[in-house]
Amino acid sequence: MGAVVGTLTMQTRQRPSRARDKVDDELEMTMVSHRPEGLEQLEAQTNFTKQELQVLYRGFKNECPSGVVNEETFKHIYAQFFPHGDASTYAHYLFNAFDSRNNGSIKFEDFVMGLSTLLRGTVRDKLEWTFHLYDINRDGFINREEMTEIVRAIYDMMGKYTYPALKGDVPKQHVDTFFEKMDKNKDGVVTLEEFVIACQEDENMMRSMQLFENVM
Repeated sequence: MGAVVGTLTMQTRQRPSRARDKVDDELEMTMVSHRPEGLEQLEAQTNFTKQELQVLYRGFKNECPSGVVNEETFKHIYAQFFPHGDASTYAHYLFNAFDSRNNGSIKFEDFVMGLSTLLRGTVRDKLEWTFHLYDINRDGFINREEMTEIVRAIYDMMGKYTYPALKGDVPKQHVDTFFEKMDKNKDGVVTLEEFVIACQEDENMMRSMQLFENVM
């Protein structure tokens, strides 16, 4: 998936002088077992142009020829971009966040809808997506244990070369500080509104909570 994101970033900044013939792109889409929604529909539902969607689809198809990706494949792809750490746990949570249908697989539509939010969405959109990532059990709240699991997974993924001097339980300390700021009514859980308000009020918290953008 990192390759797909990288492809989009480079090619949307320097768009090619001419797009690949539309007929060829549509033909490619019919050759996979799960054909994505038509380009026009996805263009209307996302913040990408038709040309950008074509670039994304070719990248997705190269990584996932069947047109869908399961969790194990997702983990394998993701691990390649973090060779100095263990990305499996974070990839598990990220996969669940992209799996909007909760059926154990990610189709192109799922991937591109999530990516549209992460790359082109409003601040509110991005924070809502991040909240969904941290809300592991999907009960509409984030508890301290859920936040700790995600933060610990990020530290594990970045590896010892990124955080060589970690001492003690730094992820837990990190969570304790932010959780106290977020849980305004001190009821032990963070609601979506508490999460959004706290992040918008604190620049450091905003950067930390949006760390996922740097590890996509």
